[in-house]
Amino acid sequence: MVLDWALTAVFATLALPCVLRLVRLDYARLGSPVRHGDLAELLLVIAMVAMLSPVGGPIPAAGWQAVLVLTTGWFAVAWWRGRTGCAHHALSAAAMLYMVTAMPHTAMAHGPWLTMGSSARLALPLVAVAAAGYFVLDAARTGVLAVRGSAVMSDGAGQASRAVCRVVMGAGMGYLLLASAL
Repeated sequence: MVLDWALTAVFATLALPCVLRLVRLDYARLGSPVRHGDLAELLLVIAMVAMLSPVGGPIPAAGWQAVLVLTTGWFAVAWWRGRTGCAHHALSAAAMLYMVTAMPHTAMAHGPWLTMGSSARLALPLVAVAAAGYFVLDAARTGVLAVRGSAVMSDGAGQASRAVCRVVMGAGMGYLLLASAL
């Protein structure tokens, strides 16, 4: 339970840079795909907090499934239409949908509320391992690019904040998927 609270705190802190980007950035100049990506990041951070929190979330698992299906679909269509940056958000939302759907729902310990925790075992563990591999590799790649391209990351358009959030979120999702598969 201590680990669940620690992970909840880490993911909850990621909400702040997402919100700050949403209220500070000039999206008219940056474009709607950037705004959509920032909104998706905030949604996925909140979903991770709800899944990991030992208290549970105010939205039942079925509600999160509906939201994540819509998010996955939105970014999958945008990806298919060739918009840059949408593939990662589509895959992230699909992985979150998998976690919500594949977690055990038989015990009434959590009722309809979404409480996964780091000790839940997911159905179809090979899917979890494959998804974890993607997120760990993406987190490492993003971290390396952020360190190497420090001049690009300081352009004032939230790139550094986005990179840090993507690294932490990717590493956290990779860990949670691996822990849930093994």
